[in-house]
Amino acid sequence: MIPTEIAPVKTKKKLLKRALPENSQTVRRAVQLVFLALNAWIGAQFFLFVRYYETGGRSLRVERPAGVEGWLPIAALMNLKVLVVAGSWPRIHPAGTILLVGFLAASWMFRKSFCGWLCPVGTVSEYLGRLGRKVFGRTFHLPRGLDIGLRSLKYILLGLFVYAVAAMSVPAIHDFLESPYGVVDDVKMLNFFRNLTMTGVIVMAILLAGSMAIQNFWCRYFCPYGALMGLAALASPLRIRRDANLCIDCAKCTKACPSALPVDKLVTIKSAECITCMQCVAACPAEGALFLSAPRHKRVPAWAVAAGVAMLFLGACVYGRLSGHWDTLLPESTYFRFVPHADEFQHP
Repeated sequence: MIPTEIAPVKTKKKLLKRALPENSQTVRRAVQLVFLALNAWIGAQFFLFVRYYETGGRSLRVERPAGVEGWLPIAALMNLKVLVVAGSWPRIHPAGTILLVGFLAASWMFRKSFCGWLCPVGTVSEYLGRLGRKVFGRTFHLPRGLDIGLRSLKYILLGLFVYAVAAMSVPAIHDFLESPYGVVDDVKMLNFFRNLTMTGVIVMAILLAGSMAIQNFWCRYFCPYGALMGLAALASPLRIRRDANLCIDCAKCTKACPSALPVDKLVTIKSAECITCMQCVAACPAEGALFLSAPRHKRVPAWAVAAGVAMLFLGACVYGRLSGHWDTLLPESTYFRFVPHADEFQHP
């Protein structure tokens, strides 16, 4: 027979042995950095691709990386409309459409995971926020009314883009994307950053300073792509869930939330602003009180989210390549003719 004063100690040790360490942020940051490195590689490859045609073929020749089309969300929306309405795959920028569908699927299945796990802009913004905490000793929060009002800006921008695409007919979309402007819109995007005007420098400085002072400044207030992912996430079966019986009301989860959601006041987080970063879960000191939940309160570990978003992303890429709907196939003569004069082409 076990003495009564020893039994609780053995039970406690058994529970501690079964408890798994909270590693969501280690897993998430690994995914973020891998995807950031992938985008840096795509950017470098695309730069070399453009330089080849700008120099008349006198520099290193590389293939155009189709992944750059992930940075062309408006073209992807246009092509998605053509695919849905006309049932035909686009000839220009098809990879952007496939990536958009893949990211929407990730946001639906794993909430707004694209923003919290994959988006390179979100990753840079997050690390700028950390730098800001070191510089200022804290991050700043706008008054709640102003914060909510500014959050609506990204949905307004999304609405304007969706309205513009919806108003275009399928032939008009084809004409736009196959115009000189549509063919080199990715080059124009690169040139924007290569040849920043004073206005561009000021805007970039404001965004950098804002991201250091306010967590996820661009993502929270201005990103229409994130707004689209948030709307898809509203239908997700996953939720951050708080067990009120285990919660010790320390509010550390709310302080850790980059979207400034009142996690400690809610039972489930249903907001379109939740990016599934699980920082609230990592900050919670009460074991089991806060977790990512599937239907029937089944706990979803961070590795499952990482595996899920990776499979959806890689699956989209593999599908695009195997189906032949990945590369923009244009003759070299078109690139030699258009790429060196990309900035001369105006919006139709």
